[in-house]
Amino acid sequence: MKNIAILGSTGSIGTQTLEVVAANPTRLRVVALAAHKNVELLLKQIQQFRPVLAVLADKQAALELGKKYQGPTKILGGEDGLKAVATCSEADTVLGAMVGYAGLQPTLAAINAGKNIALANKETLVAAGSIVMNAIKEKGVQLTPVDSEHSAIFQSLQGSKHSEVKRLLITASGGAFRDKTLKELENVTVEQCLHHPNWTMGKKVTVDSATLANKGLEIMEAHWLFAMDYDKIKPLIHPQSIVHSLVEYKDGAVIAQLGVPDMRLPIQYALSYPDRWDVNFGRLDLVKAAQLTFKEPDYKIFRALKLAVDCGKAGGTMPCVFNAANEVAVESFLRGKIKFLGIAQLIEEVLNRASSVATPTVEDIAQADRETRTRAEEILKKLF
Repeated sequence: MKNIAILGSTGSIGTQTLEVVAANPTRLRVVALAAHKNVELLLKQIQQFRPVLAVLADKQAALELGKKYQGPTKILGGEDGLKAVATCSEADTVLGAMVGYAGLQPTLAAINAGKNIALANKETLVAAGSIVMNAIKEKGVQLTPVDSEHSAIFQSLQGSKHSEVKRLLITASGGAFRDKTLKELENVTVEQCLHHPNWTMGKKVTVDSATLANKGLEIMEAHWLFAMDYDKIKPLIHPQSIVHSLVEYKDGAVIAQLGVPDMRLPIQYALSYPDRWDVNFGRLDLVKAAQLTFKEPDYKIFRALKLAVDCGKAGGTMPCVFNAANEVAVESFLRGKIKFLGIAQLIEEVLNRASSVATPTVEDIAQADRETRTRAEEILKKLF
């Protein structure tokens, strides 16, 4: 029996993780849950899974939950509550599924408490890759990736030496606008953007998929997870979302992981590793899948991808700056403050005004995140 704590239990990854738990009642037990402010959904999760601890980061929402729930589960709120979930004594594994930069501090707290990490929050490694990976090594804990692309690479690397790898090929569906021109993208709507052709995801990740910023973040994550130079990580548009990523070896062999586009599969593997469990979520039928196609992304149309990779190569606090600028830009788009193409434009304006700390501490990263968000809001008011 593996005891897990979930950071971000009411989001897309969190709810699918709980489906995996429900499908494996003799193998997985939920001991702690944390979410942002969704009182009703967290209440249902508490009633179904009966954790020892449940937290809402929004303190007012936590108070409301405390009034509605009567039972043995301890209810907490705020950042201290998130840390309590991350370091819960009964948990041996923490699944990090919080959206954005907010997942960094709880994940670091979990690592420092000696918890194994199943990581879905890519921004944790984007913002503080060297710090997180050093902590993983120092504490001797296990880190397994949850993102389908990184899970695919992780699986395709099994039994191989790092020195044998020529490059990593990270696939992308291309999002809602993969076949559109720049002209066609000028007036696309939020509703159109959120209509992903293959995956069911939260709003933030779906917008990132449409701009391909998500692929830039994943390249940065892969750099840290697999200790791979940026020049050896290549994105490919694969509209069918069947090949989740590939590893090309020096001898010309290419090993890929294929499966249906269902996040429950990589979630389960992250929790079952090094074992594989039976699954009832769906299986790949290659005959029905038929044609599998690949093409290179257009960096002129999807500017956010190039900006992300450039920041990754620059290192220091620049990946954190990119992430913070992107979070502000996506939220502004979702609120109707800027157009779709304004996302990359705002990010670039922020990056042009940014300075970098070459070897940042946690405090440097936190400061870079705060300053970037302030700068992005100022630019937003002046230029949009």
